[in-house]
Amino acid sequence: MVLRSGIVGRRWPLARVHGACVTRARRAAVLYPICGEDAISSHTYRDAGVDIDAGNALVEAIKPLARATRRPGADAGLGGFGALFDLKAAGFRDPILVTTTDGVGTKLKIAIDTGRLETIGIDLVAMCVNDLVVQGAEPLLFLDYFATGRLDVERGRAIIAGIAEGCRQAGCALVGGETAEMPGLYQGDDFDLAGFAVGAVERGEALDGTTVGVGDVVLGLASDGVHSNGFSLVRRVAAAAGLGWNDPAPFDPDRTLGEALLTPTRIYVKPALAAVRSGGVKALAHITGGGLVENVPRVLPADVAVSVDTQRWPMPPVFDWLAQAGNIAGAEMARTFNCGIGMVVVVAAAEAERIVAQLAADGVAAHRIGTTVRRDAGAPGCTVGSLAERWPG
Repeated sequence: MVLRSGIVGRRWPLARVHGACVTRARRAAVLYPICGEDAISSHTYRDAGVDIDAGNALVEAIKPLARATRRPGADAGLGGFGALFDLKAAGFRDPILVTTTDGVGTKLKIAIDTGRLETIGIDLVAMCVNDLVVQGAEPLLFLDYFATGRLDVERGRAIIAGIAEGCRQAGCALVGGETAEMPGLYQGDDFDLAGFAVGAVERGEALDGTTVGVGDVVLGLASDGVHSNGFSLVRRVAAAAGLGWNDPAPFDPDRTLGEALLTPTRIYVKPALAAVRSGGVKALAHITGGGLVENVPRVLPADVAVSVDTQRWPMPPVFDWLAQAGNIAGAEMARTFNCGIGMVVVVAAAEAERIVAQLAADGVAAHRIGTTVRRDAGAPGCTVGSLAERWPG
């Protein structure tokens, strides 16, 4: 299992001069002296903006965080060049691997501007593992890429602590990562994150949506707000309204705007997997960029569509504020934001009540938001009703 900073992993050998090489070096100094303002001073990697010692310190600081995410199948020590995972030890017989990768987008800018870095790593993990569970896969391991112009150990630890917490919630091991300190490429405190997740599902048990038919029930699992999509528009609306991140949130006055918007993306892995394994779930869709309109059709057969209505679930106040403050039309809201639904679950009608109750027992509010209908050629795969009534634009 590898967990190391990229700057630590790239060591240049120290130059050594021995024997005749010393003599030649001295002769060169006599023959070609460099002095005065033309003299070349000795440079270090730190002079160039890369602090190897800070990288080493960060690795030591995050080792216990990674160790706390260990799980069956991922028990090796840290510091190697690659991470090993034992699928048999994890309980799999004939597994198919599933992989995902994602980032957090411009939600990072709010975290950077406010200095609130503790939860942005949860967002990173959520964006990857929620995509895995859509296939019916159990998340097994996670790797991150953290790039910055100047490595600050405490800031780096806070970010990676969030990643470790996300892994803990998802039940996957943080097995590796790359920390890249790249002066000149990122300015000030700017940084970027990318995540990579690997999961597995037994052969023949993956969810592919092929069993979805007309008359199935569409459940919507409540989101915790905006999650990690549409933040370029969120930031534009906030700026146009003259709001700063430390101002009270118009939709949640007990918190600052920055704090409210940085509410982390909900991780649906454990309750969703439990529902899948209980039977009756035909398809899952993670509602990210593109909203309900573009994500739900990705898990449906070509001749089936979904019809949902925004009046069938409670709308988090942040979305009403965005629509009103930004004068955003309903159709634009539906194709940009999750609009209060972070995951869609398509279930057999006979199983709907049981699955709703099971999800509630697991701490997730599930709403009956629509049904599956016949889809004609050229028709959209998902229609969202009552948009004009909710958000006239």
